[in-house]
Amino acid sequence: MSGMRDAHREIVPCRDKVRMITRHLDSYKAEDIVTIPLQGKSILADYMVIASGNNARHVKALADKLIRRFKGKTPSPIAIEGMARGDWVLLDMGDIIVHLFKPEVRLFYRLEKLWMSPAHRMAQNAQTKATTTAEQKQKPL
Repeated sequence: MSGMRDAHREIVPCRDKVRMITRHLDSYKAEDIVTIPLQGKSILADYMVIASGNNARHVKALADKLIRRFKGKTPSPIAIEGMARGDWVLLDMGDIIVHLFKPEVRLFYRLEKLWMSPAHRMAQNAQTKATTTAEQKQKPL
């Protein structure tokens, strides 16, 4: 019977899923969302998404929203670590690993520095600055 349910699962392509994850995180006010391609760097996953929540409650809520949104849309069940404390929650979605941090914990571990190439870091910083500038222009004075 479970094989029958599995046949009806909607598996979303990896790149589309990354975009959906980042949009979903953004809609729930996650901060400093970063996507890191892992192809050629790791066999663990194809992408890593890192984001911050304001506090442990926000981090847990972000994780919960992603789990609910992507349940049944990943190649295997979502593995979850760190939900109890909410300082750092890891969601292993098979082809994508999502790290959700409280800001001070993220600063301590600095995963971006470990996994991103310098060129990718510069591109992410430029994209973040462009988005911030565009948002500031849209705000009424």
